[in-house]
Amino acid sequence: MDTAFILISIIPGKEYEVYQKISSLNGIIEVHPLLGEYDMIAKLTVNGDIGKYIIDNIRTIAGVIDTKTLMEIKL
Repeated sequence: MDTAFILISIIPGKEYEVYQKISSLNGIIEVHPLLGEYDMIAKLTVNGDIGKYIIDNIRTIAGVIDTKTLMEIKL
């Protein structure tokens, strides 16, 4: 399983809707609203292509402006 943390920018006023949609996605382990440069962070664990998952499932959500993905590594 691969794990990533996704920082998400959201159109103002769409935070609740985006939170609900992201929370319901398979593979999303945690979702936390934020104050600051990004509006939300989500923890994702999947088998397969994380980039494709984000493009197909998160970036297509109405209200999502931008994402930044931080990949977990094994030490």
